[in-house]
Parts: sequence; C-alpha cells; structure tokens
Amino acid sequence: MPRKLRRALKAVTKAFEDEFHHQPGTVPGTIFIDADAPPPIIFLIDYCQTNFIREQIATPEECIPYLNRESVSWVDVQGLGSKDILQRLGRVFDLHPLVLEDVVNVPERPKTEDYEDQLLFISRMVVPKEKTCGFYSEQVSLILGKNYLLTVQEEPEHDCFEPVRSRIEKGKGIIRTQKADYLAYALLDAIIDGYFPVLELYGERIEELEEEVIVKPTPQTLQSIYQIRRELLQLRRAIWPQRDAINSLIRDGSDLVSEDVRIYLRDCYDHAVQVMDMVETYRELASGLMDVYLSAVSNKMNEIMKVLTVVSSIFIPLTFVAGIYGMNFNTEKSPYNMPELNWYWGYPLCWALMLAIALGLVCFFWQRGWLQNSVPVKRD
Repeated sequence: MPRKLRRALKAVTKAFEDEFHHQPGTVPGTIFIDADAPPPIIFLIDYCQTNFIREQIATPEECIPYLNRESVSWVDVQGLGSKDILQRLGRVFDLHPLVLEDVVNVPERPKTEDYEDQLLFISRMVVPKEKTCGFYSEQVSLILGKNYLLTVQEEPEHDCFEPVRSRIEKGKGIIRTQKADYLAYALLDAIIDGYFPVLELYGERIEELEEEVIVKPTPQTLQSIYQIRRELLQLRRAIWPQRDAINSLIRDGSDLVSEDVRIYLRDCYDHAVQVMDMVETYRELASGLMDVYLSAVSNKMNEIMKVLTVVSSIFIPLTFVAGIYGMNFNTEKSPYNMPELNWYWGYPLCWALMLAIALGLVCFFWQRGWLQNSVPVKRD
C-alpha cells in the first residue's frame, strides 16, 4: 500500500475514533473534554404550586440546599468545557461514573438507562437555522431524580426549552402542580416538537426544488438535493433511537415515572412517530427528485441532439448539391460536364432547388412529429 494512502487511512481512523469511540483499554467512566467546548453555564429553576425561583448560579454546590426541598428543582447546565465543574456536578448529584461519561462524551446514541434512584435519558435536540434550510443539532442529557431534574446541553446558544420555562414562570397549565417526572416529559415533548419546524423548512425547500428540477435543472440543483438527503439522514439517525427510547420508557416503566406521566409519554411517542414518518416521506421525495433531475437532464440532452440531428439532416442534401457544383467541369469536352453552369438562370435555379429540398425536409419532419417539443409536465 502506498505511504500516502496509509497516512490518509490512519488520519481518518484517528478522527473517527476521537469523535465516536474511546481508545482501546480506556477505563470505564473516563470523560474527555473537547477543547472547543464552551464553558458551562448553570441555571437553576426551583418551583412549586406557590413559589418560583429562577437564577444563574456559579458553582454546582449552590444547588444543594434546593435538592432537599419538596419543591421541584431544575438544574440546567449549558456547555461542556470544564472537566472540574462537571466532576463536581457528578459529586453533587451522586452520578454514576457511566452516567457522567454518557453525558460528557458526545455524541451518544439517544437511549434511556435506569439507575434505581436516577433515570438517564439521552436525547438529540434540533433547532432550525434562521433564513436558511438547515438546523443546529446537539445532545441533551436528562437525569431525573426524586425531586429534581438535571439537564446538560452541549451549547448555550440554541435551545427549545424557553416555552417550558415560560409555562413554569407564569404558572400556565398543570406543570407547577406536578413532580419532576412531568417536567422531564415536558422537556422531551419540547425536544420532539422541535423537529416539526425543521421539517416544515425542508418541505418548502423540496417543493421549490421540484419546480426547479422540472423547469431549469442545474448542477447547483443536484448539489442541493444531495445536501437535503444528507441532512434528512441525520434527522433520521437522531429521531429513530429517540422514538425507541421513549417506547422503552413507556413499556418498561420506572419507579421515578408515575402512571399519569407515562400516559403523557404516549403522546410524546406519537409525535416521535409522526416526525419519523415525515422524515421518511421527505427522504423518498428527495430520492424521487434525484430521478426527476436525471430524467430532466436526459430529456434536455435528447432535445438538443434532436435539433442538431434535424439541422444536420437538412444540410446533408444541400451540402451534396453544393459539393457537386463545386467540382471542376469542362463543357467544351462534353455536354454532360454540368451544362447548367452555362445557363442564364442556372444559379437561381440551384438556390431554388436547395430551398425546395430544405423546405421539403422540414415539412416531412413536421408531419412525422420530429420537430415537436416534449410534452410539458402539468403541475397541480
């Protein structure tokens, strides 16, 4: 194997291992901090039916007094850029080393894990980009305890939890009267519902590409189709395991999730199924657009070749006539050596003959339907 190829394969393998896998023999529970990860920002929301507290705290230890209350405490950590803070967070909440590993070492496949007094749910949140067809994607980890919920996000910028925070602050709905398991459901429901605005953008973009593919396909159109297919594949990889994780939570249950909340989780599961169906539908439409693009390009090439063939067919007999009259003749030797060269109307008659041949071929091609354009595609 050439040296350059070996180096390239080694670099790709190392990048793959650094992103998705630990090195062989790594101690279980080992956490790795990405150098580009933003520093953690910790927010605390503590509420009950009558009281509400929302503040930003500097250290994980500041939330300890709230964890011993009967109220619900929501600790939201945004950012994974400090190993010290994350380890201290693990000690405050008494997190299992494997839980902390799954939370910090991203990306993890969406899943649910029951640790008796804690329930871990790994999810994938998407937020649509502004003014473009695309989305931001990040991992969100939910650790549910008896009276608290710990959430850990990769980035502080993109978040779909603000409606839930507003409902808690304003006391809308029943969220202030429920326990931490209902808060976990509300956040999961917000994560799943966040897929719908993203899919709406893709639906509009696919409709635009349908018209573009039929009317004026370009190489940029093909590139857009490939990009949409790749991004829809990312959405599918994100929502598929989340649907299975929610279904597992409903089916197997947990002591930390009440029967009433499990009923709400069924609705969340239905939304995940709807998202999955929409993703599959859009993927099929994108694949169909690829076939339509190839057909449109092929038809366009056929139209061009047809025009060139018709033009060539018309000029072939004209070239034949012009070639004959371009030969050297000597009428003094024989009267059969192109006698019409000496006629008074020989030149106009030659033009008339060539025009008659051309018009005759055009009429013949028209009657056979060879000059007609392809039947246009009717759109609803």
